[in-house]
Amino acid sequence: MLTLYGRATSSNVQAVIWAMNELGLTFDRRDVGGSFGGLDTPQFRAMNPHGRIPVLMHNDGLAIFESMAILRYLGAVFANAPFWPADPVARAQVDQWAEWAKMDVANNFTGPIFWRVVRTPPERHDHGAIRAAVDKFERELVSAERQLSSRDFLAGDELSLADIPLGHVLYRYFDIDIERRDFPALKAYYQRLTQRPAYRESVMISYESLRNTI
Repeated sequence: MLTLYGRATSSNVQAVIWAMNELGLTFDRRDVGGSFGGLDTPQFRAMNPHGRIPVLMHNDGLAIFESMAILRYLGAVFANAPFWPADPVARAQVDQWAEWAKMDVANNFTGPIFWRVVRTPPERHDHGAIRAAVDKFERELVSAERQLSSRDFLAGDELSLADIPLGHVLYRYFDIDIERRDFPALKAYYQRLTQRPAYRESVMISYESLRNTI
């Protein structure tokens, strides 16, 4: 049995939900974090001493925290190539892009951009900081644009684990009110993602409950 702890509007939780839906897994999700609270309870801290979401519980005994650790675990237990290859060399080709997407793309979007544009009330917007953050973020997207100009997905021609940490931020990137650079290959990639039922169900959901909350 798989139980995922975390609110559906959390970007990191969405990444895990999307992966599980792509893999056709059955799971139970429980709302924790944000307005739901519950991160400081002894029960939750026993699963994740850092008090953050997401947390995955497998078979009521194994608790895993950090979204990338969860994704790699799901890949190892439930997936095959091309999503998460067993061969170490092939797996490294996926993993290197997954690590880059998490560290240099997702982490440079959610806090520096999304929080400043959506979660911060308009009267407190620091437009200079937002523009600088978007510029930094888009410099990373240049690598994705080059990679995607010759393949349909980040690590090849089929969806893999590498696409999860990149793709899950693109819905908000293309939806929020900012000025964006023109990335034709990235936009075509995003359009391919929007045709996937698992992506629409897991990622393309309203974030209005997060607006003006900090």
